[in-house]
Formats: sequence, C-alpha cells, structure tokens
Amino acid sequence: MKISRVTDKERYLSLLLLADEQRSMVDKYLNRGTMYALNDRGVKGEIVVCDQGNGVLEIKNLAVLPRYQNQGYGKKLIDFICNRYRNEFSLLIVGTGDSPQTVPFYEKCGFMRSHTIRNFFTDNYDHKIWENGVQLIDMIYLKKEL
Repeated sequence: MKISRVTDKERYLSLLLLADEQRSMVDKYLNRGTMYALNDRGVKGEIVVCDQGNGVLEIKNLAVLPRYQNQGYGKKLIDFICNRYRNEFSLLIVGTGDSPQTVPFYEKCGFMRSHTIRNFFTDNYDHKIWENGVQLIDMIYLKKEL
C-alpha cells in the first residue's frame, strides 16, 4: 500500500464526487487543496486537505471506492494526514453531513464534535442530498488535535 501526492487532481473526479456530489462545490477547494491517493494494487481512495490558517488543516474531501469501504482505507488516509502534518498544524477539522454512517466514522478516528453550520447543504447545493435515507441539512464540524 502506498499513499502519494496527486498533481493531476481532475483524473480522480469520479472519486471526488463520491464524497461531494456537486462539481461546483468540489471546484471551490480542489485547486487550493493538496490531494493524496491511496494505492493498494490500484487506487482505492483519496483525501484532499486545505490550510485554513492559524494552524488549522481541513479535510475537504475523503472518499473510498464503495467496494473497498469498511476495510480501513479511510482511516489509513486520515492517519497519514495526521502523521504528515502534525509538525505544521495543531488542529485537523472536517465538515460533514449529520449522517449515521459518516459522523461515527470520524469519531472512531479520534475526532470530536466541534460546531454546526445550520442549513449548509440546503443553502449551498442545488439539490437535496441523501445519505442512507437521511437528508443532509446541517454541516457538522469535527476536530482532532494533531
């Protein structure tokens, strides 16, 4: 298994859209973000992080191909980011939908709830977003000290 930095980010658009299904939203952070791909006999997942200033690094996109989910690849990408950036940043944050699948994943990775942005998904996306039968409305931010 190898995790390496990606320069040709557009090549991974279909993977990026698994985590953030509206292209215009991906475009808001993709060029300023740093992207890494996890390769384990083929690319299994990716992560994009952005420097938010004041020692804060934000995960903007994390996706693992559906057939490889629940095999530890997402956690490996987060662990990689924590190790790679712990000397440059003090806090890692992530914003996600209030989903019974996603929030517990981040909590298992050591994140704690930080704050909520009300109506983020309904105000910023051009369609309703559903995850496991739950409509995403608010953005839940979680944080982890590095």
